Amino acid sequence: MKIAFFSAKSYDIEYFNKFNKGFNHELRFFETRLNERTANLIQDEKAVCVFVNDKVSKPTLEILHQKDVKLIALRCAGFNNVDLKLANDLGIKVVRVPAYSPYAVAEHTVALILTLNRKTHKAFNRVRESNFSLEKIVGVDLHGKTVGVIGTGKIGAIFCKIMLGFGCKVIAYDLYPDEKLKKLGIEYEPIDQIFERSQIISLHCPLTPETHHIIDEEAISKMQKGVMIVNTSRGALVDTTAVLAGLKSRKIGNLAIDVYEQEEALFFQDLSGEILEDEEITRLLTFPNVLITAHQSFFTHEALEQIATTTLQNVLDFENEAELVNEIKI
Repeated sequence: MKIAFFSAKSYDIEYFNKFNKGFNHELRFFETRLNERTANLIQDEKAVCVFVNDKVSKPTLEILHQKDVKLIALRCAGFNNVDLKLANDLGIKVVRVPAYSPYAVAEHTVALILTLNRKTHKAFNRVRESNFSLEKIVGVDLHGKTVGVIGTGKIGAIFCKIMLGFGCKVIAYDLYPDEKLKKLGIEYEPIDQIFERSQIISLHCPLTPETHHIIDEEAISKMQKGVMIVNTSRGALVDTTAVLAGLKSRKIGNLAIDVYEQEEALFFQDLSGEILEDEEITRLLTFPNVLITAHQSFFTHEALEQIATTTLQNVLDFENEAELVNEIKI
């Protein structure tokens, strides 16, 4: 089947071409993002493959429909960038990669926590300048700390188990508690209890209207002074303005984010020679207790392989009129 890829980076091209040998699809790659201005790049492809910052909204979908596109293949788990109802009305199927490597994201979350806590990023830079002082880089033991986990799907569950291995007290919030995690000693609590009791709060829930800005001014007001907040899920789970105020007041002791609610204008690009026009991320970068990575938590060899093979299989299943096990239905 012919597939048009948007937001394609070198690693996308490498991994999809490598694993397509077993599927024999015809692949065409575009570095540009998919939106109403770029959708006309599609020629006779019946499928488009998109990533997290492609805009598959009404204007885009109408063009896809005119071009007789029948399938949108997301090479990610999230789908908040797709108008699912309109896609369904237009007869366009939407599939995704629901679990490419939950270990990759969970492990990156832990890496962010350890980096902020033990200030290894600062120590690295010091030692490179022959500064071997230990002043102002004291950390704390994770052992015995209370970690609040919001969302215990595959990624959240793995993160919970890792933190148990550190000897942490793990409490969690999820609309559908995991009985297996309960047996491991993880306590499910109301969301306010997560805010009030946790010294570290890690977000692993999907972005929905209900979870949009789940970390806002009111939530932060309920947290312990010096709390660490970590977000490796979706940027808009966090109200950036409220978090900036929390950092300034020192209510938030540390912040680590791998996602950002305005990331589509920034992430996956080299902007090192430009002036950043986003004032909020510019302010975040001035705080010594803030750590930002550019949506790389998924970025391992294992995850890229899983993304490629699952996406290509999703397209093959559609072509063969087989069951679409990874279809997003409304």
